Amino acid sequence: MEFSHDDNNNLPLTKFESMLKTNHVLFFDSEEFENIIHHYLNQGKIALAKKAIKLGLDQHPTSLNLKLFKIEVYIFEDKLVEADTLLNELYLLDPTNEEIYIQKANIFSKKDDHLQAIEVLIKALDLTDDVVDIYSLIGMEYLFIDQYENALIYFMKCLEEDLNDYSALYNIIYCFEFLNQYDEAISYLNVFLDNNPYCEVAWHQLGKQYYAIKDYNKALTAFDFAIISDDTFVGAYLERGKVLEKLKRFEDAIENYTITLQLDEPTSFALLRIGNCYEKLKNNDLALQFYERTVHEDPLLDKGWIAITKFYNKKRDYQKALYYINKAINIDSENVTYWKLYSQINQRLNFYEEAERGFKKTLELGNYELNTWLSRGDLLIKLGEPEAAIYNFEQAIEFYPENPEIEYRLAGLYFRLNETDKGAFHLKNAIKQNEDYSFILEELFPEVSNKILVQKILKP
Repeated sequence: MEFSHDDNNNLPLTKFESMLKTNHVLFFDSEEFENIIHHYLNQGKIALAKKAIKLGLDQHPTSLNLKLFKIEVYIFEDKLVEADTLLNELYLLDPTNEEIYIQKANIFSKKDDHLQAIEVLIKALDLTDDVVDIYSLIGMEYLFIDQYENALIYFMKCLEEDLNDYSALYNIIYCFEFLNQYDEAISYLNVFLDNNPYCEVAWHQLGKQYYAIKDYNKALTAFDFAIISDDTFVGAYLERGKVLEKLKRFEDAIENYTITLQLDEPTSFALLRIGNCYEKLKNNDLALQFYERTVHEDPLLDKGWIAITKFYNKKRDYQKALYYINKAINIDSENVTYWKLYSQINQRLNFYEEAERGFKKTLELGNYELNTWLSRGDLLIKLGEPEAAIYNFEQAIEFYPENPEIEYRLAGLYFRLNETDKGAFHLKNAIKQNEDYSFILEELFPEVSNKILVQKILKP
């Protein structure tokens, strides 16, 4: 049966799915089965792809391509022994089939034998008319083993063969960036643009390289050319906005970010940057308006909640700052930055128990910064919980074993509890590490600093 162009894409698939519902077996030629299987694999519908492969091989048991699809599914399901066995059978039938080599390389790659995969793919190059895909696969294998210089060679070969292979271009820049070779990336992109002056992706990447080395004027020029090449290129306007912020041209930056809102759905990033620019311009009303739009657009974007909280913090409107950070914590209670801000705000409001709770949560989430331990311990001292404070600082000293700030605090706490030997031990350690921090005793433990034994240790 002959189909029109559109039917070739749609009718066999519709017919196949109808057959599955009725259990009435219909005939398809092998190419139709290949298209159906390819469609299901692209859609990630593995179960349907397997049904099509089985029915296809029932009707066309000698089809090499259908067997290759079967191998592809085996590999996807990590049935590498079955895949390898069937591949070896196919190799005996058709040793010059490039797809056999590609799937063989895929098996080696799955086994983390990437060098062997590369060796097989290099053999496949002699058998194919479509070298671009093979070059790309070789490049990816080199990426897996962190051989970025070799990966670069093959991704560059891809681009030499196909100037529109933007995937290869992105991978080339990724390799240069990983190797911190920004100057080399810039040189490569400039040569590429000499031959492809209207490639907006290359101009965009060139701008990002200049941005990385802080040559903001050249970055701006590159993004200008990206926009000239494609005046609907949202990414170029966003990057241009970032450069203009660095140049403190905040009104121009706002204009670029605003264009992105008109070209596409509003992004939380653009809204946040506009809010930040308005804050720099001291236009607090508009800054707040855009910060609120940011958290409304994307409640999971922590930078939005942090920005609006810090905005009120700077204005010393701690109640509002606390309101917003509480909303943020309700959405994501595992965010360390939220809890640190929560603690700092509560401390400014003299809500010491809540502040201590926040620092404790911060530590539980794995943030072991010295300041977190010190802040929590000092709050416990203020709350009259010396034993809890000691436990806090004893934990802290495991992370910061020779820290005078911790030692002075432990000394003061033990002296306060009349555990003189322990107090003396920690005080001597503290003085040995840095005697200039002895003011900690006077500030946190004034009654201890006047003890005769303490004075003796401080001034032998």
